[in-house]
Amino acid sequence: MNPTLKDSIDLNNLPAHIAVIMDGNGRWAKQKGFADRIFGHRNAIAAVRETIEGCGELGVKYLTLYAFSTENWNRPASEVKALMSLLVSAIHDELPGMMKNQVRLKTIGDIKALPTASQKELLSAIDQTAQNTGLNLVLALSYSGKWDIVEAGKRLAEKVQLGELKAEEINAEMVHAHLSTAGMPDPDLMIRTGGDHRISNFMLWQLAYAELYIFEDLFWPDFRKPHLHQAIVDFQMRERRFGKTSEQVKSEG
Repeated sequence: MNPTLKDSIDLNNLPAHIAVIMDGNGRWAKQKGFADRIFGHRNAIAAVRETIEGCGELGVKYLTLYAFSTENWNRPASEVKALMSLLVSAIHDELPGMMKNQVRLKTIGDIKALPTASQKELLSAIDQTAQNTGLNLVLALSYSGKWDIVEAGKRLAEKVQLGELKAEEINAEMVHAHLSTAGMPDPDLMIRTGGDHRISNFMLWQLAYAELYIFEDLFWPDFRKPHLHQAIVDFQMRERRFGKTSEQVKSEG
């Protein structure tokens, strides 16, 4: 990796929100000769720490990590149990660092589906970091993009049922305001490790115009700050048109 890559980042053109699909933990473990996939998950914590620190150092406002999807509940019970245990210990161990670096923890997803111990540790950390003023770290847990949209639809339908809202009044802005990410900017950049070219039911509404950066030959446990810098530099070289022509974007700029 180029050691001067960080220096080439334009701090005035940072993505306000970076979303990450942390893929490849199990394949990384297998590559290292370990049959137990949890070995990969344990070694992924260093990558999480580096990404949080890297975003904080640059001044990125929001970082969302896809930590556990709705579909992940279908994995072997032993792996799910180990992941939930790892979640509790990781939050506990990383909390002092979050406090020191002013990281504010948030979460999106069906948190009530998590084991009681996981919920307790998570909610305690959210409460303790609530007044921090640095990076907003969002953990997507028991989350899926379809779940998020369905839940927003339910809330809107309830308001129509109660007479607080007319069906014809519902628009894109209103749907957005009822998603779990309400109040956050949509991701500008989505990073995925592990080489797969798909969104995997992650923030389907919010990623509509995000720039995607795929690491083809890198599994998540090996992700470090220079990889984050690489993705951001690439992001800053792209022209974001949002449906407009290149000429329109240039004239507006």
